[in-house]
Amino acid sequence: MSFALYAVGTLILIIGVLYICHLVHLPQHWTIALAILLFGGGLMGAVSSTRQRDKSE
Repeated sequence: MSFALYAVGTLILIIGVLYICHLVHLPQHWTIALAILLFGGGLMGAVSSTRQRDKSE
């Protein structure tokens, strides 16, 4: 459930940033690169925050 919330939040963030990029007429290749970076960062944040800790440690 927590991973899904992170994923939805990241998706909303990416959509908002892409809309702003469109409004300021940022070139498409920069917009795509920014979306890829935001997706990767959101995925890493979601995985690190929701993963189960190893009980043997």
